[in-house]
Amino acid sequence: MTLSSNFQAPGQQPYDPKYDPIMDKGPGHNMAYAPTYWIATAGKMPEDDGPVTADMDVDVVVIGSGYTGLSTAIHLAKDHGIKAHVLEANGIGWGCSSRSGGQAQISSGRLKRSQWIARWGLETAREMHAEVCEAFQLFRDLLGEHRLDVDACDGGHYYLAHKGWMMPKLKAEVEVLNNTFGYKARMLSREQVHAEAIREMECHGASWEPDGIAVQPAKLAFEYARVARELGAKLHPASPVTGWETKNGVHHLRTPGGTVRARAVCVATSAYVPRDLHPLTRDRLMPILSNNCVTRQLTPAEIEQIGARVHGPLTDTRTLRFYYRMLPEGRIQIGSRSAITGRDAPMDKHFQLLKNGLAWKFPHLKGIEIDYSWWGWVDVSHDMMPRITQPDPKQTIYYALGYGGNGVMYSAQAGRRMAQMVAGKAEKLRLPIFTGQLPHEGWKTPFRRLGQYWLYHWYHMRDERN
Repeated sequence: MTLSSNFQAPGQQPYDPKYDPIMDKGPGHNMAYAPTYWIATAGKMPEDDGPVTADMDVDVVVIGSGYTGLSTAIHLAKDHGIKAHVLEANGIGWGCSSRSGGQAQISSGRLKRSQWIARWGLETAREMHAEVCEAFQLFRDLLGEHRLDVDACDGGHYYLAHKGWMMPKLKAEVEVLNNTFGYKARMLSREQVHAEAIREMECHGASWEPDGIAVQPAKLAFEYARVARELGAKLHPASPVTGWETKNGVHHLRTPGGTVRARAVCVATSAYVPRDLHPLTRDRLMPILSNNCVTRQLTPAEIEQIGARVHGPLTDTRTLRFYYRMLPEGRIQIGSRSAITGRDAPMDKHFQLLKNGLAWKFPHLKGIEIDYSWWGWVDVSHDMMPRITQPDPKQTIYYALGYGGNGVMYSAQAGRRMAQMVAGKAEKLRLPIFTGQLPHEGWKTPFRRLGQYWLYHWYHMRDERN
């Protein structure tokens, strides 16, 4: 298994595998990347503008250089002529954007379409569906217009039933998608999944959504960085925000190299937002750990036995779901939920869960060597939906947070929406994800982990019943 020392450049601080956004003050300063397969195979690191080295006055600061922050910078420049300065604590795309499974699906947050209807009513749910459809088209357009080299694998998203009793639930959701929203999803039997997609032995059938693209996550972040700089944005790695004061409407952001004064600030830190960054962002998320691993290259015989005809997103129906895919280079990537705390993240039992999941789905791969293993934090909001918002109309502070693991695609749209808000062009953004704040949990946030521990056990028992 590849060790994190291989990912540390000269002058960088060692990667901290036990980092915890609830317990630690911040995500570090010029810390090495997590030992992901994506960073190892992304090629040359993107060019940047160096750390902040002196005080400066700018129009807009974006905190965080993941997909959301970089999309915000791209759309501020492209659509509104505003050249943002992006402040990043570590390296470009250091957090979620280089640790995910790279699955772009037609979703935002954790709720299904039927749950949108139950929460907001049919009219708002239809408007929300139109929003995510527009978002997916934007994602496709960005890939094509800017010729992004991200190893994109199109072909839709397969949602595989891990138990027979999940098939009626999948069918009901497909009917809602088709009959209520006019979306062309379809159901597949086990035999159809094996013939059309992959010979996954745990599968009892699946639903299929035509919008689903898998990408190389680190390459996507690096390509966004290239486009942002070409449009005039400035990217400052190794520049964590260690203090924030607002004086006479101007935000004074303290970094190790100097204070950046800005008229507006966009927070795009995903699950890595420090609890003490600002009162408007404190305890708005419940960061959840997710584990990933990538196997050695499979032999031709092993690949033939898997029968993979797609390289796009595959997700099973567990509450603590496995998300996985066959990589074009002949490896399998699989991910799932992990430890409760950063301190427990390196424990072998979480790594073993991924190996077990792989063996359940592909028994002939039981015991296969794993070349890369890593974990990272997912920004789950307390009500399971994101917010792209100006939380206080009196303050020029904006944030886009809370994707719940479904941010690869929607982060592009979130960045465009946040750019519209900064530019004063958000009068038509009336959906609940734009007009309200993320729910606040206050002092309860660290204690929710006790409930999370018991929920995980309950979910596992419920998921695995026959």
